[in-house]
Amino acid sequence: MLSAYAVLIGLVVLERLAELVVARRNLAWARAKGGIEYGRRHYPWIVVAHVALLVAAPAEVWLLDRPFVPALGWPMLAIVVLAQALRWWCIGTLGRQWNTRVVVVPGMPLVERGPYRWLRHPNYVAVVAEGAALPLVHTAWLTALAFTAANAVLLTIRIKVEDAAITY
Repeated sequence: MLSAYAVLIGLVVLERLAELVVARRNLAWARAKGGIEYGRRHYPWIVVAHVALLVAAPAEVWLLDRPFVPALGWPMLAIVVLAQALRWWCIGTLGRQWNTRVVVVPGMPLVERGPYRWLRHPNYVAVVAEGAALPLVHTAWLTALAFTAANAVLLTIRIKVEDAAITY
């Protein structure tokens, strides 16, 4: 089952790379439209946390011989898949306004459709869910705890920056 978990991690890495392609394209568009970036100082830490998640989860499984427990693994896999669906729903809803960075294009209206009808930050719901569930697919509970703690700190900062940026 470890090889299946490695494939899952690989698929998530590919998904992250696809996000970065979209984000880079959207960043270029936003800058061309006069977009202003906020919170540059915390962004590298978000990158470090997400890379650490994708390295630490399989490392914990391999180094500590974590088993696949079906009663935990299958529901966590479902959460991972649902988190990806929510993330891409957010990306699709925001269109060119979506980015991995906090970039505000002056004059662009706040998006209030799609998942943003119900939640102010639905993408972060996906991040939290995936960050806890992905390691737990293969009982990497230390990684799940560490990422969840680090992510809580980072998202607290990120949401404050984002909320301040969109109210200007």
